[in-house]
Amino acid sequence: MSASQIVLDQLHADASAIFCHALKANNVSTAFDRHIRFEGKTLIHQPSPAAEPVFIPLEQYKRVLIIAFGKAALTMSNALLDRLPHKPHLRGVCSAPEVPPRHTWRLRYYAGGHPLPNIESLKAAREALHLLKRAHTEAFVFFLVSGGGSAMLELPLDSTISLEDTIAFHETLIASGAPISEINTVRKYFSAVKGGRLALAAPEAEKFSLVLADVPLRDLSTVASSPTLPNQSTPQECQDILDRYHLLEKFPKAVREFFEGLDLPHATPPSTAPIPHNRLVTLLSNVDLVDAARDHAQSLGYHTVIDNACDDWDYRDASAYLLRRFRELRREHPRLCLLSSGEVTVTLHPPIGCGGRNQQFALATAFELAKSPDESVAILSAGSDGVDGNSPVAGAIADPTTISRARAYNFDPEASLARFDTCPLFTSLGDTIVTGPTGNNLRDLRILLASDNG
Repeated sequence: MSASQIVLDQLHADASAIFCHALKANNVSTAFDRHIRFEGKTLIHQPSPAAEPVFIPLEQYKRVLIIAFGKAALTMSNALLDRLPHKPHLRGVCSAPEVPPRHTWRLRYYAGGHPLPNIESLKAAREALHLLKRAHTEAFVFFLVSGGGSAMLELPLDSTISLEDTIAFHETLIASGAPISEINTVRKYFSAVKGGRLALAAPEAEKFSLVLADVPLRDLSTVASSPTLPNQSTPQECQDILDRYHLLEKFPKAVREFFEGLDLPHATPPSTAPIPHNRLVTLLSNVDLVDAARDHAQSLGYHTVIDNACDDWDYRDASAYLLRRFRELRREHPRLCLLSSGEVTVTLHPPIGCGGRNQQFALATAFELAKSPDESVAILSAGSDGVDGNSPVAGAIADPTTISRARAYNFDPEASLARFDTCPLFTSLGDTIVTGPTGNNLRDLRILLASDNG
């Protein structure tokens, strides 16, 4: 094995180690213990080490409800159930990627769809609304919200819109190339549970939302399309997004007629006022993921820089920007780690193969790296939920040899990129990141590494 290959192998190993360390450091159960605890039947929440704790005696409530949905719904609901001291009047709903073989009878479990809703997503939403509409001042509601919840808990505001049309509506939004904040704005006007409507189903009940933020902290209202927070968008913004991406003409007829009937510029938006009796706690965020990655990269001897400027950019633009920034920094810091979090966007055109935005980003970057074959660089892009698009992997690693190795395996990298069919290529090279579903969701992480040996 050549010296350059040894260096590249070490960069691959270090990038994987940094990503895996960040995942392990952001354990959902540990995050619960940092933010809430119980003394007897009293819930204690301390917003920060310097803040005064908030005491909530749960014995004053006759009923406790848990409404959990998203990619981390199982891990979050299990963490809460393990800690709740008193459960005789506990009921709830959990819509997660799968129904566990063993679970409590106190919750109804649904295998919600993602990235597209399914019949279980709609059943979970109906059951959640049914429970909440019966919850009054005697009830305490835990909302456990995580990324992916937009699809896993869904119900059209217009009850005549079918499941098939609901799926097509979501699919059109995802394929549009719009950033997630804009996609979720449109979803809020379509859904009976988004834009604060879920929490408003129980206006008198005491509500406590625990959130895993897969969005920037400044924009928490986009987590699962803001089911328990007031809507911060306007009908005109929704109309502008529909126009910008020519969405109405792509929607199914029933969905198009629904939006046209809203008369959006003059419509009443979902709740914009503060939702009564509602607290929110961010258990974990993308900031925690990136900070853990930074700490581990520094422990491995890399000069580490964080740059999230390309969040929500097209994957090609993000690739060009990060490589340019990386090479500028490397002039002064040969052993370098550049971290970038958030999500890139991909506009899909059928036919679509097996892949995801992280592998799409990695392969696009590999073409640029191939122009400097002697450069000692490796780039990892992966999702913290362990799933990238419609593929079974979290993401992939690219380096200057990726394109030549792919051609040696008889792949056509240009065609793989065009067809959004990147997973077979990276799998054959042994360069996929495989974690399985993590039960967490703190957005994507891109790790650009360079060795001081080349």
